[in-house]
Amino acid sequence: MIRFQSIREEALEANMQLPALGLVLFTFGNASAVDRNQGVFAIKPSGVPYDELKPDNMVIVDFEGTVVDGTWRPSSDTKTHALLYKSWPEIGGIVHTHSTYATAWAQTLKDIPVLGTTHADHLTVPVPCAPPMKDEYIKGDYEHMTGFQIIDELNRRHLSYKDVEMILVGNHAPFTWGKNVQKAVYNSAVLESLAQMAYISLKVNPDVSPMKDALIQKHWERKHGSGSYYGQEI
Repeated sequence: MIRFQSIREEALEANMQLPALGLVLFTFGNASAVDRNQGVFAIKPSGVPYDELKPDNMVIVDFEGTVVDGTWRPSSDTKTHALLYKSWPEIGGIVHTHSTYATAWAQTLKDIPVLGTTHADHLTVPVPCAPPMKDEYIKGDYEHMTGFQIIDELNRRHLSYKDVEMILVGNHAPFTWGKNVQKAVYNSAVLESLAQMAYISLKVNPDVSPMKDALIQKHWERKHGSGSYYGQEI
């Protein structure tokens, strides 16, 4: 049995879902899965095509970004993942893609507004877009500082990572996270869909207004509130 087999398999499965869902091209993107008990996470190796990945290719890294196990070089975004895991103790997985519509919004430095109930089912606020990275961050440890770029923006807006599980990094691309890596993949797919629908809506009507608060809250509460009635009781 390979070391850290469980999170390696989780990370592999998550990474393989990214091209299947149309969220990545070639090697653009990565997913990671954490083992909190051991203080490590498994992440895709850098620059390796998805169809060549196997569980033992996944690289095991600690929360300082140091490789613990594996012979491959980890994703170039590893230090971003490491900082988020270290800073946010209740997340279990992270996904980074360059999906077309979400990345287009990131490149325009625009939040994705709440225009419809699909958005409100997942977020009560616009998908935030962090501003371009500060020069001192760029000159420093770039990938590590990308993590601070994400954390700084949520803090500036007084948003919790538990409530907002997605962000656009200005001039870059989206990151998503969740209680496990499966939820992070789900959030990545949802984000791309929200970005596409918002883009089309604004093309149809450039003067479209954000959805009213009462309807936003209704759709959020019916799915996530104390009296939620969406789905089945388990």
